[in-house]
Amino acid sequence: MKFGKRLKKQVEESLPGWRDKFLAYKRLKVLVRLVSADHRSGSSSPHRAAAEAAFVRLLNDEVDRFNAFFLEQEEEFIIRHREVRETAKAVADDEQRQPSEMRKVRREIVDLHGEMVLPLNYSAVNYTGLAKILKKYDKRTGRLLRLPFIGEVLKQPFFTTELMSRLVRDCEATMEAVFASSASRDPWTSTNAEMAPIATEQGIFRNTVAVLVAMKELRSGSSTYGHFSLPPLASEPALPEQSLLLSIQVAEIFPI
Repeated sequence: MKFGKRLKKQVEESLPGWRDKFLAYKRLKVLVRLVSADHRSGSSSPHRAAAEAAFVRLLNDEVDRFNAFFLEQEEEFIIRHREVRETAKAVADDEQRQPSEMRKVRREIVDLHGEMVLPLNYSAVNYTGLAKILKKYDKRTGRLLRLPFIGEVLKQPFFTTELMSRLVRDCEATMEAVFASSASRDPWTSTNAEMAPIATEQGIFRNTVAVLVAMKELRSGSSTYGHFSLPPLASEPALPEQSLLLSIQVAEIFPI
């Protein structure tokens, strides 16, 4: 599947609040066509210079936009995870707690875990889009913009996902502790089969599955795999998105 179609599908399957946060790939493609049209004619018109400047300006604006949104989400997840962890501890320590209280905590932590995968996918999709549009630009114009620009992208907050990945692992540890702490006191069990409908009720599970499928596709080895491609998931079994993908058996829900 071409990246433009994959991106459109990804946007359609994202949570409503995320749909206008992805790369403006179509606008960038239009500017590439404007620049390359003048390049083929052999002329150096003011229109071409204007299109080149607009292309670079839009790239920089998009990176700034990615950073702002990613950092906002990162901060929100730090706060939410701390709150859920504190609530879980308080409920677990309460000798008089009702089963419904622990079910609510479980529901919150499962949904939070599912949502935490979304920023990792957001980073991967937008990085891939930037690499692809820059490859197209260099090929059609003869310029060498991709290498220095991607070099700067690798230093940006939206691409630096170590903290977000650590949050996912911490959330998994909290989830395991929540389920283990009350297994003998609450008949409600914690199997994957029961966890899935809970997240579905919150509108999270399906979106999480969709982004995991997208991440697997983006990070799979292919004929177009190159220096600027993200590493395949298969070679990184320790990644939280890979373990989550396996745990929910996504292949049984959506064909990959």
